[in-house]
Amino acid sequence: MIPREMLKKIRLLELRTNRLVTETLAGQYQSVFKGQGMHFEEVREYQPGDDVRTIDWNVTARMNHPFVKKFVEERELTVILAVDLSGSGLFGSTAQSKRELAAEVASVLAFSAIRNHDKVGLVLFTEGIEKFVPPRKGRRHVLRVIREILCHEPRRPGTDLNGALHFLSRVLTRRAIVVVLSDFLGQTSPTRRDIDAHLRRQVVLSETLAQASLTALRQAHRRHDVVAVQITDRYELELPALGYLVLKDAETGEVVEIHTGDERRRQAFAQRQQRYQNDIRRLFRSAQIDSIQLRTDQPYAAALGRFFETRERRRRRG
Repeated sequence: MIPREMLKKIRLLELRTNRLVTETLAGQYQSVFKGQGMHFEEVREYQPGDDVRTIDWNVTARMNHPFVKKFVEERELTVILAVDLSGSGLFGSTAQSKRELAAEVASVLAFSAIRNHDKVGLVLFTEGIEKFVPPRKGRRHVLRVIREILCHEPRRPGTDLNGALHFLSRVLTRRAIVVVLSDFLGQTSPTRRDIDAHLRRQVVLSETLAQASLTALRQAHRRHDVVAVQITDRYELELPALGYLVLKDAETGEVVEIHTGDERRRQAFAQRQQRYQNDIRRLFRSAQIDSIQLRTDQPYAAALGRFFETRERRRRRG
């Protein structure tokens, strides 16, 4: 039985994201994601400006004037939402955690998909595959997807992006749009229990991700249209000046005391985090994967709209 408060939350999320899809992102989703290919629809008389390569020579010969073949794009797509439910997703310095923001963005994409008669599927992952919901159409199915993201209790705290990508390669028999929603942080085991080891965590992670995930991302992108949605929080990028803090890593369980009143350490943290973000972007570019960065303390609608516009311009150039 789903608690009444959770049902209310899901309903409010549906209303908010549906409004965004209708008023702001209408048409953008359809224009930026390609269908499975082109199929023949009909022949019609040639008109000035038509591509001569589409001329149907058999019909042209019979009718004694040129006819061209008309093709239309097959629109039905399969959208797979691969959502990271590792422990770090529970963090949020505002009213919204990273996991809640992931659910909201997933809701926008899912409602955009079913508005265009596409199928939506879900993979929840941590260190292993937590749940797989096969792709289907319809509002009730999308509401189930949102409920699973918000309500599922993960069995493990860590992250294994490679495992999730390999799982999708096994279960998806046709090309799909795979949207990975994650903070793209993983597990490490610092050898020193001091602040410098703790602050180096993301730097080490960037190297680990670059080495271990690049091949998996490239392989997945060869078969599918992979889009990376990185969700972060302000205080993962910069430390607040709050004096001594005792922090526990949600994925490793490591506890560390940090003196946030030390400006040099705050600057070092911010610089390391900036390097990590740059490494992540280079990783996506190297794998030729489109990516978008969202934060819990900033509105996501404008960023999502800009992402769609940029992708559409690139598609037209291509």
